[in-house]
Amino acid sequence: MAFCTKCGAQVPDGSVFCTSCGAPVNAAPASEQPAPQQPAPEQAAPAPAPAPVPAPAPQQQQQQYQQQQQFQQQQQQYQYQQAPADQYDHTSEFDPKDISDNKVYAMATYMLSVIGVVIALLASRDSKYLQFHVRQAMKLQITEILCTFLMIVPFLGWIAAPICILIVTVLQIIAFFQVCSGKAKEPAIVRSFPFMK
Repeated sequence: MAFCTKCGAQVPDGSVFCTSCGAPVNAAPASEQPAPQQPAPEQAAPAPAPAPVPAPAPQQQQQQYQQQQQFQQQQQQYQYQQAPADQYDHTSEFDPKDISDNKVYAMATYMLSVIGVVIALLASRDSKYLQFHVRQAMKLQITEILCTFLMIVPFLGWIAAPICILIVTVLQIIAFFQVCSGKAKEPAIVRSFPFMK
């Protein structure tokens, strides 16, 4: 059971108005009415979150990938250009005309042994290409002479000397064919010998 807030009369449950004075039952007295809620003081606004870094667009990614590929290709080309050439190939140091004019005499130095060297020196002393091949032929011939001294050693020297002479002969044949193709390469094995550099 509720009571009227105006006259104090008993009001049946569920009634909207007082049966004695007609005042609304739900209306609370002015003293009991809740004060209007005041807005809460403004709280400090939270700091804005950092803006997310936008992901690169697919076109930008593709451009970056292409730039990386181009950079890698340039590095490879640079490394290829900087790669050391064959240090024993001196062909580029000589004039092509000098090579073509003296190729036959250069071949003679390897095939005719000492006679070929003498012919080459008499034929053209001014040719740098021919002088190069004279030096290489002399290295091979001196090595061949030194190999014959191995024959002094019994048994082992008798086996080693012919093998060494055969190797020198093969080197002379290889040098001959290199001259045929217009090259100026130091023969293998004897190139490391310090004499007649």
